Amino acid sequence: MLEVEATGKNLEQAIANALFELKAPREDVDIKILDEGGFFRKAKVRVSISPDEVEKYQNREKKREEIEKLDDTALENNKEEISSEEDIVEEKIVQTTSTKDLEEEVSTETVEKVEEKVEKPKKLKKEDTRSELERAKQFLEGLLNKLSLTAKIEFKEENDAIYAEIKDYSDMIGYRGEGLNALQYLCTVYVSKNDRHAKPIRLDCEGYRKRRESSLIALAHRMARKVQRTHSSVKLEPMTPQERRIIHMALADNEEIETFSKGEEPHRYLIIRERKEQSE
Repeated sequence: MLEVEATGKNLEQAIANALFELKAPREDVDIKILDEGGFFRKAKVRVSISPDEVEKYQNREKKREEIEKLDDTALENNKEEISSEEDIVEEKIVQTTSTKDLEEEVSTETVEKVEEKVEKPKKLKKEDTRSELERAKQFLEGLLNKLSLTAKIEFKEENDAIYAEIKDYSDMIGYRGEGLNALQYLCTVYVSKNDRHAKPIRLDCEGYRKRRESSLIALAHRMARKVQRTHSSVKLEPMTPQERRIIHMALADNEEIETFSKGEEPHRYLIIRERKEQSE
């Protein structure tokens, strides 16, 4: 293995993960940055053994294969040579930091320092007189302020929910809305603490929810036509309960098609099939 792609919470961790896979020190490799990462997005790099070091690593791999093929007698006779080879490999591994090691360092060293500097959020008291809208504003605006983001948030309260839309910062959405969904969940938990009947939070960013809904409806009809044409079921990718409901509703009036969910959250997915399959 002379080249790997790896991801991490930042560039340094991504590079460390790649070096660990290659079992090579940093001075023996070339590094290409594929993605610097960002908010709710991991950094990604491609790390390859430098051309002038390739022969050394090819010989190392060849030697390892030869060692693995030795029987017990040969292993004993070549004990000193094998021990020397293992020392070399061990040296390479020691020079690299694995993802697990990085996480342990963060948990044991960094967290304590952060806890000393960051003021812990005050727990909501039962006698808290702030409205649900005020609590949602405090949480979301306070979070953006802590992250030093200049994005704006527009709020609107209706009978069924509190609607909030983030403006001028599309990176908050994340892959397939994962970042947006996570932030919506955290805000809902904060607002509903000590209030079981609090209104749900509906968080959007740059009109993403509406675009996603239109895309899912189009996908539903396209897959339904495919099922009718091929007479074969179609399995969709895992979706959130809200997204699966959009698919269900889009095909509810199609008498030749039925939809149902399978799997466990968060990997629950939809299947679209012809109704006649149910009776077969």
